[in-house]
Amino acid sequence: MKQTADRPKGIPSPTRAEELLREAARSNPGPWESHSRAAAFCAETIGAQCGMDPEACRVLGLLHDIGRGGGVYDFLHVWNGWSRMNALGFPGAARICLTHSFPLKDPDCYAGNTGDCTPEQREILMRELNAISYDNYDRLIQLCDALALPDGPTILEKRLVDVSLRHGFNRLTLDKWRAVRKLKEEFEEACGEPLYPLLGVSPDRL
Repeated sequence: MKQTADRPKGIPSPTRAEELLREAARSNPGPWESHSRAAAFCAETIGAQCGMDPEACRVLGLLHDIGRGGGVYDFLHVWNGWSRMNALGFPGAARICLTHSFPLKDPDCYAGNTGDCTPEQREILMRELNAISYDNYDRLIQLCDALALPDGPTILEKRLVDVSLRHGFNRLTLDKWRAVRKLKEEFEEACGEPLYPLLGVSPDRL
């Protein structure tokens, strides 16, 4: 994995990101806020170790699920986050709202109900997704989304099973698991050390 320290363009400051997350959590309280903070911690920690901008990593982790502030949604949270961040002038954050759910560029990669948005919204999102060449920030948040439970960092298998118990399996579930596992291996190589000890995931969390 090629390392990069370039800061993504079009993202808010950490202070503004915190404000946006708190505002969204007030609109729709739930464990997704703590999950977002855990993902942000993972992203900042891993990013700093492998030569990325740790502040930007944290901001993107905080905002990847910001679309959940609109209500209890599945696929629609991707649309809500993407459209809101674009409307606020943060296209870099909007991009992460879209890419974080798709380590594979296929709508069936999404774990959950894809029918809670309109066909037009889905078509727009997938067109936008297919136009993106994933960079290390996209890949890092995809990974950290899968390393974060509401009570903190965890192992991939625990988070992936948690998601599947809530949303079920589809034809790409196992392929998605393999893709995320590969991301973990690539970031471990870039960091030069195993990720679980780096994140403070102790044996009692395994």
